[in-house]
Amino acid sequence: MKGKAAFVSVWLALAGVAHGAVACSRRDSGTEQKAGAAAVETPQGPLEQFFPVLVYRTGPYAPNGVPFANGYVDYLQLVNARDGGINGVKISYEECETGYATDRGVECYERLKGKGPTGATAFHPMSTGVTLAVTDKALTDHIPVITAGYGRADSVDGTAFSWNFPLGGTYWDAADILIQHVGKLSGGVEHLKGKKIALVYHDSPYGKEPIALLEDRAKKYGYQFSALPVTHPGVEQKAIWLQIRQAPPDYLFLWGWGVMNSAAIKEAVAVGYPREKMFGVWWSGAEPDVKPAGDGAKGYSALVFLAPAGQGQVHKQILEYLHDRGKGTGPREAVGEVLYNRGLTAAMMTVEAVKRAQSKFGAKPLTGTEVRWGLEHLALDEQAIDKLGFTGFMLPIQTSCTDHSGGSRSQIQSWDGQRWVVEPTMYQPDVESIRAMIRSSSDQYVEAKKLTKRDCAKDI
Repeated sequence: MKGKAAFVSVWLALAGVAHGAVACSRRDSGTEQKAGAAAVETPQGPLEQFFPVLVYRTGPYAPNGVPFANGYVDYLQLVNARDGGINGVKISYEECETGYATDRGVECYERLKGKGPTGATAFHPMSTGVTLAVTDKALTDHIPVITAGYGRADSVDGTAFSWNFPLGGTYWDAADILIQHVGKLSGGVEHLKGKKIALVYHDSPYGKEPIALLEDRAKKYGYQFSALPVTHPGVEQKAIWLQIRQAPPDYLFLWGWGVMNSAAIKEAVAVGYPREKMFGVWWSGAEPDVKPAGDGAKGYSALVFLAPAGQGQVHKQILEYLHDRGKGTGPREAVGEVLYNRGLTAAMMTVEAVKRAQSKFGAKPLTGTEVRWGLEHLALDEQAIDKLGFTGFMLPIQTSCTDHSGGSRSQIQSWDGQRWVVEPTMYQPDVESIRAMIRSSSDQYVEAKKLTKRDCAKDI
């Protein structure tokens, strides 16, 4: 969606149907079709791997949901068109519209979990609220729940959350990195003492996730922390920004999604809060978040998660195999935007998990349990990333039974009025202290649910 006018017109059209009925559809070339891919028939049934695709192409979260979904679906289609599937097993998929609502997300989960010859491959809930709602279901359904860069931070612990995979990082990682960054701007984290840091957050499980970490760091470094909730969908924020104008924090973190992000930047302009002091989580740093604010967004920064904006080898293949042949999902000019690229990486990691699992269980449609093994044995180093065409658009991932994240690093990107400029510093979260928080929280979860932690030695 290039240009402010185009973005606004598309958003207005989408926002009018925010609360429509749940709709499941298979998509090909961006239009509804009977099937996402033609399956190869065998005497035992179709040789296909079914990918459920939870999306929100409608409503106030559509500006961010649409490009992610387009990138995700384009990669699935690319694997079919370029490779003939995953080692000969065709990918089939079906979209289900959630509108970012938890109840609709659960309904989509229930509707899609049994589809395909072996059931759903894995779910990307695309919502922390939906993640919380389906986590217990996955225990009995035996379907991986992939939450790349979102969901429960404590689900890194695979011994407690045996089906959750927060690949690439969590909100505790993100919050810790932002504190490191503003500490660097202050001359060192020790100089944060006495400063004021505010969190403007979406009043949902998503927005609340970083609070525990930020409160912990406030005790450690001595800064004054305030958390300012914004009610769904996030358009009305004037009261909060009046409060910010009256007592401006030294730094402000934005934990928003959908129209909340652009609304926050506009309000910052209106009250004169410097965008140079605003830093968003990686879900608050995409083109739809800044373009509606025009020149007022200059200087705003956010975290980069896995992939920055831009095009590389995999994008050239998508243009060649899909868009040049009229089979692309969404506008050609959106290929390479931040959230499109994030959808690509999410789909790629899922496909690679299936491929990894096939190395153990055979080139056939796999069950969720088999796919989980692949997710616990992902080993995407720089060489593998280069071979996949993702050089510059993916950070290495190395998972295990005990570590369902596989590593977390991030950079800062700043909006210069036309594009995102990525700063060279690569931040690593304070793994030791975060691990202690994860162990404490996951132990509480296991105790509350009366579960027994997995013995990973028996699963290897």
